[in-house]
Amino acid sequence: MPTLQIKHLTIDHRRDLRCLINDLSFTLREGDRAAIIGEEGNGKSTLLKLIYDPSLIENYCEHSGEIIRHGRTGYLEQELPPEKSGMTVYEFFCTIPGFFDRSPGELTRTAKKMGLSPDIYYSDQTLGTLSGGENVKIRLLSLVISQPDILLLDEPSNDLDIPALEWLELFIRNSDIPLLYISHDETLLENTANVIIHLEQVHRKTIPVCTVARCGYREYVCRRDAAHAHQTQMARKEQAEYDKQQEKFRRIQARVEHEQNVISRADPHGGRLLKKKMASVKSMERRFEREHSEMTQLPETEDEIFVRFSQEITSSSGKTILDLHLDSLVNERTQLAHDINLHINGGEKVCIVGHNGAGKTTLLRIIAEQLLNRADIKTGYMPQNYAERMDMSLTPVEFLSRTGDRDELTAIRTHLGSMRYTAAETEHSISALSGGQKAKLYFIAMNLDRCDVLLLDEPTRNFSPLSGPVIRRALKDYGGTIISVSHDRKYIGEVCDRIYRLDE
Repeated sequence: MPTLQIKHLTIDHRRDLRCLINDLSFTLREGDRAAIIGEEGNGKSTLLKLIYDPSLIENYCEHSGEIIRHGRTGYLEQELPPEKSGMTVYEFFCTIPGFFDRSPGELTRTAKKMGLSPDIYYSDQTLGTLSGGENVKIRLLSLVISQPDILLLDEPSNDLDIPALEWLELFIRNSDIPLLYISHDETLLENTANVIIHLEQVHRKTIPVCTVARCGYREYVCRRDAAHAHQTQMARKEQAEYDKQQEKFRRIQARVEHEQNVISRADPHGGRLLKKKMASVKSMERRFEREHSEMTQLPETEDEIFVRFSQEITSSSGKTILDLHLDSLVNERTQLAHDINLHINGGEKVCIVGHNGAGKTTLLRIIAEQLLNRADIKTGYMPQNYAERMDMSLTPVEFLSRTGDRDELTAIRTHLGSMRYTAAETEHSISALSGGQKAKLYFIAMNLDRCDVLLLDEPTRNFSPLSGPVIRRALKDYGGTIISVSHDRKYIGEVCDRIYRLDE
């Protein structure tokens, strides 16, 4: 029996008067691991929220169609809900169905698989003070304990360290219950998904297109690229043949029209022949129009984002960007590490890795404090929590504007267009945007400000697997210095030339 059925689902964005999803239908059974992919702002998180609880989207979207679920549904939100941030870890687990039914041995084994201490269940630390990765792990742990019949996961790989990512891959692959999830981690998608649900917005984000394919992610991308290449080749070949045909037809048409203009009125027989010729020409024109309407069309695909840092940005390899010594690295509660020495020269692309809670984000904040006020370099800082340096009440244009003059506003709107913002989205408050759209604003700001040093905390975490390669390519080609924290295996392998591991 199908566990989850979606029938002819349509979702309309009430404020933008834009259709996000049109006539989507699919069925999930045991063993199905369905990944939702698509560009930022295409409705992926909205779809998960609607399936879990329609009231979560009723203030900004309308929908029609059927959602049929059998059994209990577990849902991992993309961000920790504000009402839970003040709860202690123990208070949080007390709200989880089945927590008190599990034996100490079961709880211990489950926590260890997640790379967590068995004592974590009884911690008095509040959820809001945990690292991003620890937070995701604890919420995933709660879902495992509650044993739902359907799992909906919105960005489960965000902020997880590499051992936890490997655990997550095994968990998804070995799951018997249907899984519907969103992830921007291409490696995770390649290793886990057996169903792909692709949400697109074509024709400048005016027409939604939904594709459901029962295959793996890499196979889907290869099949899609091959189909698009074949369709493009056929469309161009048919168009070339049609253009030749039209050129020949126009010559015939012009000759008949010329003969009509010069024929003598004293030659009625010739006039009748020309009338027949013109009727034949008109018939030929209608046939060509009919054939043209039936020709293979160029494939309709969503325009990819465009981002490229100015080639004028450079950083001398002989310049010291950072020379940091810390006797001790501490957060609000404890010492995380000691005797840290970090020296970085211009042009290096550095990634700091380590397990969740090791202090990577804390260390990057300290580095930011040192570099942001330096007069000899221009530093851009993208924190893990975007709200740290982003006023969520502003519109994208207001956030990016420094002077407000006409040339600057033109440049801002050009950059927003290259990142595939619609005109309506540029007028929204930032709080209404998706995580990926917020991340794009940081990249645009760093580009407009001509930053020659970038401090990036999980820079690729909210970009779709289709945008990810574009972002990685831009950072690889960037001429300045990058100091980053990341667990994205493709980013680490393709962009970074030096890796530092932070541990105790």
